[in-house]
Amino acid sequence: MDAVSTPNLESVARCLTSNMLISSIRHAVSEEVRIPVYIVIIATLVTLVDVSINAWAHDLYKVLGLFIALIVANCAVLGRAEAFAARNPVLPSAMDGLMMGLGFTFALTMIGAVREILGAGTLFADAHLLLGPAFSFMEFIIIPDYKGFLLMILPPGGFFVLGFLIAAKRAIDRRRASRAEMAQLAAHVVS
Repeated sequence: MDAVSTPNLESVARCLTSNMLISSIRHAVSEEVRIPVYIVIIATLVTLVDVSINAWAHDLYKVLGLFIALIVANCAVLGRAEAFAARNPVLPSAMDGLMMGLGFTFALTMIGAVREILGAGTLFADAHLLLGPAFSFMEFIIIPDYKGFLLMILPPGGFFVLGFLIAAKRAIDRRRASRAEMAQLAAHVVS
């Protein structure tokens, strides 16, 4: 199989698989989180394709590797544009874009921090190499003499951390809703 047909077959398989998965869970996913859930599914499939191309068509991976990963980022931006900007005026859409950008930055930083702490026991290791010597104050050894947890440093570690963060957020939301319901019930009983 030549290098040109390999990405075409894989993109067909990715589209087929993502459509099947999304269709099978469409009734189980609420409208509020529909697009992020779909993006996580697509991101998982894109990562599998990325790893597969790296394993079985490494020369092609060296040429396309970066662009395959960018599909996920484009999906996130496109999904938010479909969910909010296409239905609202310019100023609220601009504010939403700013807040979404800051939110994505915060979420990615949190995911990266958890992965680095669990994977290597450090936080912002070698920041001075990327940002210059003035940023060496950011580098921390959180767990001294830590041997590391390799899975957290590899791509699947990102999905595990994302899943755990989403589960924690849902648990917090449920607890808040339960407390609000109890307060509402108590206020109703008192009156």
